[in-house]
Amino acid sequence: MIILVVEDDECVADALRSALGMHGHRVVTAGTGQDALQQLDGCDFVLLDLGLPDLDGIEVCKRIRDLSTVPVIALTARSEEIDRVMGLHAGADDYVVKPYSLHELNARIEAVSRRSCRCGVAGDGHDPTCHGRAREVLTADGLELDLRSRSATLQGRRLSLTRKEFDLLAMLVEDPESLHTREDIIARVWDENWYGSTRTLDVHVGSLRSKLGSYDWIETQRGVGFRLGSAGRP
Repeated sequence: MIILVVEDDECVADALRSALGMHGHRVVTAGTGQDALQQLDGCDFVLLDLGLPDLDGIEVCKRIRDLSTVPVIALTARSEEIDRVMGLHAGADDYVVKPYSLHELNARIEAVSRRSCRCGVAGDGHDPTCHGRAREVLTADGLELDLRSRSATLQGRRLSLTRKEFDLLAMLVEDPESLHTREDIIARVWDENWYGSTRTLDVHVGSLRSKLGSYDWIETQRGVGFRLGSAGRP
């Protein structure tokens, strides 16, 4: 992939260039928010430091999201929960707190790329030409999820989904062959530090099955988790 590294510390930028290059990526660097926006076109992924000299990183993230669906990982020394929430609400796909290991960063890049790079055509599987560009629509046998507008339709009928229901369904549809553990779903759809009862997950699954009109849309692996059911995998 062509990865845009937005980092005003040249030593950090050079280290990332070297590390990412070892994994076969080509790195473009930008030291300011304005420079990043000018170099965004053609990039497949963005690593965005939130502590920039000209613009607040949250604002840069918002502007990137207005221009593109390219995956963004925010890199920052800000570790407070409100900072993570603001970064994710601004459109970041993930959030890594400094100091971080390069192994962790690469793993997160791969994870975000996998989530972002599956084709939006039912039955196509993974598109090797996607190279990390986030798609805007997920589909599965008559079900269509528009990630930009957060709207869902089934056979042309609009579904009234809550935010958590939409996120849960999108997680299942974007990786239809995988069995998602209860822990993974809770961490992604709710919060990795969720301390409430996992019973809320069962409630949301039940609600989704009702709104989709069939139990077969979501398959249960008792004691483990859930995957997209046979109704969504023709």
